[in-house]
Amino acid sequence: MPPYRITLAYDGTDFEGWQAQAAEPRPGRPKVSRTIQGTVEEALAALAQGARVRVMGAGRTDAGVHALGQVASFDLPRDMEPSALVRALNGLLPPDVRVLDSARVEADFDARRSATGKLYRYEMDLGPVQLPTRRRFAGHLREALDPDRVAAMAALYLGRHDFAALAAAGSQVKTTARTVARSDARFEGQAAAGGGPARLVYEVVADGFLRKMVRNMVGGILAAGTGARGVADLARALEQCDRKSWPGPAEARGLTLVSVSYS
Repeated sequence: MPPYRITLAYDGTDFEGWQAQAAEPRPGRPKVSRTIQGTVEEALAALAQGARVRVMGAGRTDAGVHALGQVASFDLPRDMEPSALVRALNGLLPPDVRVLDSARVEADFDARRSATGKLYRYEMDLGPVQLPTRRRFAGHLREALDPDRVAAMAALYLGRHDFAALAAAGSQVKTTARTVARSDARFEGQAAAGGGPARLVYEVVADGFLRKMVRNMVGGILAAGTGARGVADLARALEQCDRKSWPGPAEARGLTLVSVSYS
């Protein structure tokens, strides 16, 4: 039977990220992590008479990161119409995970390896007070941002670079070089108290991303935008692959995997 492809949307707040893994016991946490992959595989097992169905995701989103268009692929040991598979999975999945669509794909399709690009969006609310309805899906910054420095940092990421300075510690990849095709930062709305924009929205498209790379990209934008770091200093750190000189990552809750592209 040909493998299936599904598109997932999820609120990542209460998950330990995409990848299924056993977690060390911590106060207030279960012994086994609640992950997106594990949750989807558990639902698929109910459709496969208890057998494990291994799921491959296009992107291994971190704990707290959301998705509107995560793509996953798997082999299901039974034949189901894609529309019926969507209904069955949504009846088994918790309310913070939903399957948006499904399709049969060619035998060599792999959600991660077949992907040619991903679009991520980061939202950062600005101002002294964040609306409580936004707290799960946007970061929060009280300091003002300089639009010119924000734009300069966004432009700095365009093209092909070695992004080793933005890779999380312990990343195991063959190369840290990535090609960024789009890097846009814009300000939206007006703060309730007036005097400035309500939020910063950053969108980036690349052929691939390192672990925590987008959050570190936003971290660089915020550091430059607040004046904590100079754009030239950050450009030098990027060029020299100097991880120690790069600012910390933006918080996970503002990040969303919007879509995945395939040739």
